[in-house]
Amino acid sequence: MEPTKETAEQVLLEAEQSNPGPWADHSRYVAQACRNIAQHCADLSAERAYILGLLHDIGRYAGVSQEKHLIDGYRFCVERGWEKAAQICISHAFMIQDINTSIGKFDVSEAEYLFMKDFVANAVYDDYDRLVQLCDSLALPTGFCILEKRFVDVTIRYGVHTATVDRWKKILEIKADFERKIGCSLYKLLPGIEQNSIV
Repeated sequence: MEPTKETAEQVLLEAEQSNPGPWADHSRYVAQACRNIAQHCADLSAERAYILGLLHDIGRYAGVSQEKHLIDGYRFCVERGWEKAAQICISHAFMIQDINTSIGKFDVSEAEYLFMKDFVANAVYDDYDRLVQLCDSLALPTGFCILEKRFVDVTIRYGVHTATVDRWKKILEIKADFERKIGCSLYKLLPGIEQNSIV
């Protein structure tokens, strides 16, 4: 079972009211990027991609946190029977399937950390996981941006981690994979990306 587009949009709106912040508009742009790219992939549903992108950070409803929003989002979705959305709440932060590549602080209990460690190591990723990972790096709260601008934005906020460059390389690899699928630059599918990347 998965939420409808309308349900996902309503849930995000309620979560934004619970914890106002730029994360919600970021989620909306991630969702739009997911939809725009999925429309050009024969094996993906544009609506499903949009919904999964919209919900990837839904754990932020619980308040300001770092990696805790991943497990909060997972639980939120599992409680509603949204299994794939639940997975993406965690998987979007781990393009490399190793808990040690996290760039955030694990503001969670030891049991939660161990659960996430096992989950990340054993999750089976598909193109929806990879698409959300990619689009998370194509969206600022103000609109679409080139990957390098988002990389800098995140690094300024979280600092440089031993896995930072490897994470960048993985996202660039995913971008190349999707561009092979669709036969053009992803940036052509993201309106306003030029202006938002320059400013």
